[in-house]
Amino acid sequence: MTLSPLAACAGPGTVTGTGGTSGGAGGQGLTLALNRSLVSLDNKLNQFDAAVSVQRGVRQALTFIDPKLAVQNVLAESFELTAPTEWTVRLRDGVRYSDGSPVTVEDVSTALEMYQKVPGSFLAGFFPEWPKVTPVDKSTFKLVSENPMPTLDYLMANILITPAAANKPEELQDGVGSGPYVVTSASRGTGEYTLQVNDKYWGPAPAIKTVRVRFLPEEAGRIVSLRSGEVDVIDAISPDAIAQLSGLADVEVQEVPGTRICQLFYNFRKPSGHPLADARVREALTYAINGPSLVKDVFSDSVTPMRGVVAGTLAGAAETGEYVYDPRKARQLLDAAGVKDLTLKIIWETGEFVNDTSVMEAVVEMLKAVGVRAELQQFQPGGDISKWRQGRAGDWDVLGNGYGTPTGLALTPLQGMYAGTAEKEASRDTYQGYVFPKITTMVEKASQEADQAKRERLLADAQKEIWNTWPCLWAFTPKTVIARRKHVQNLQLGPTNSYDLATVRLSG
Repeated sequence: MTLSPLAACAGPGTVTGTGGTSGGAGGQGLTLALNRSLVSLDNKLNQFDAAVSVQRGVRQALTFIDPKLAVQNVLAESFELTAPTEWTVRLRDGVRYSDGSPVTVEDVSTALEMYQKVPGSFLAGFFPEWPKVTPVDKSTFKLVSENPMPTLDYLMANILITPAAANKPEELQDGVGSGPYVVTSASRGTGEYTLQVNDKYWGPAPAIKTVRVRFLPEEAGRIVSLRSGEVDVIDAISPDAIAQLSGLADVEVQEVPGTRICQLFYNFRKPSGHPLADARVREALTYAINGPSLVKDVFSDSVTPMRGVVAGTLAGAAETGEYVYDPRKARQLLDAAGVKDLTLKIIWETGEFVNDTSVMEAVVEMLKAVGVRAELQQFQPGGDISKWRQGRAGDWDVLGNGYGTPTGLALTPLQGMYAGTAEKEASRDTYQGYVFPKITTMVEKASQEADQAKRERLLADAQKEIWNTWPCLWAFTPKTVIARRKHVQNLQLGPTNSYDLATVRLSG
C-alpha cells in the first residue's frame, strides 16, 4: 500500500548534503535489514531497539539522546527546568511537517495524551507521572507535574510528535511528520518501507535520498544479503557471524557497549504458596545457571553478566551482586525450602537476543541437573506473547526478554520494571507483575530528586533492595553490534542500539 507522506526524524547535528551517492541495494540509497518486522512507524507500542532508528526516521521528538547518551534539542529550541515541577519549552522557529503545516503546542499536548491512553504502552512505564502542557504563546509552553521530574528532558526524547488532529491512542500507520524524509511506500505485512527525502524539510537536507527497510528474520539471510550488496546495514548479529564478517574487506562490524538488559525474568503473578512466590526459591534457582559457560560457549564473550538489576553502562547503575554457578547449593536451598518435582515453563519471542534458542536449551539442561524440569514455548515475532506476558493468555514461570533503555539513565528501567503499583497491576501495566510498595516508594523518591548525586545514592539503595528480591534467573548485557558495508559512512551507532539516519552518508 502507499501511505500519505510521513516525515522522518533527524537528530541534532544533521549532516548537510546534496543527495545520495550510488551504493548497495540497487543504486541510489541505503537499505537496512532488520531481524524483527517493523509493524509500525510509530513507537507507542513497537519499541524494540533497531526499530527506533527507522521510527525516528519517521517522526521527531522535542529532544534526542545522542551517542554519548546526552540529551540534545530537536523540535525544541530550548528545554529548561524553570521550577521544581515545571519545565519551560520553546519550539524551534520554522519547524513544519512535510505538508507545510507548523508543529504546534497542541500537537505536543495531544501526543502526551495519546501515549498515555494507548493500551499496553511500553513507554508509559518510564513516566512516574504524565506532565500537563500549559501554553504560554503559540510556540512556548510549560510541562507541569505534581511532583518534580528532573529527567523529563530525557523522557521526552521518546515522545514522537504528530499533528493533533491525526494522532490516536494506537500505533499510527500513516500521517505526516516533521523530519527530512517522507514515506512513499509501506507494507506492514512484509515489514518493507521506502523513505524519500522531504523537499520541504525545515532543516539541512540529509545526504542520502532514499532509505529502504527490509525484514529478514534469519541471520543467514541477512548475512548473505549484506555480502552480496543487496543490503547495506544489518543488525542482531551472533558472535559466529561477527567472526565471519570481520574478515571481509568490504564489510565493517561496528560495536559499542550496550544499555539493553536481557533477562530470564520470573513471573511475579504467582499466588502465595507457589514456589516462585518465595524469594528463597528464586535465589536457589539462580545457582543452577552456569553463566560463565553461557557467556563463553554460547555468546563467545560478546555479553557481560549483570552485576546488578540494570545495565552497568547506565548513569546511576549500582553493582549489587553477581550470579554464581553452584548447582549443589541450588539443590540444598531448594530442599531447605521444601521444593520437589518443580516444573518451570519458559517463554520467549524469537529475536529477543542473539542465540536465544541456544540459551534456552542450555538452561533446560542446567535446571535438569538440579532436579528441576523445564518446558520451552517459543513465540514468533508478531505473535501473542504480549497477552501471555500480561497474564491474559496462559501461565508461565520465566520470561526470556530484552528491555531497552533509550534514555541512558538507570532511573528509566528502574521506573519501568520495578516501580509497579496495585493500580498498574489491575490494568496489567506492571512489569510481569512485579509490585513491591517499598521499592516503588524508593524509586519514586529518587525520580523526584533534582540533585544528581543525591538521586544516584537513592537509586543505589533501591537497586540493592531490588536485588534482594531475586527478580531474574539470570541476566546479561549484550554489546550493541551492527555490520555495514564500508561505503556506509558516518553511521554513529549509540549504546541504545540506534542511530540518526540523517547523519549517514554513502561513499564511492
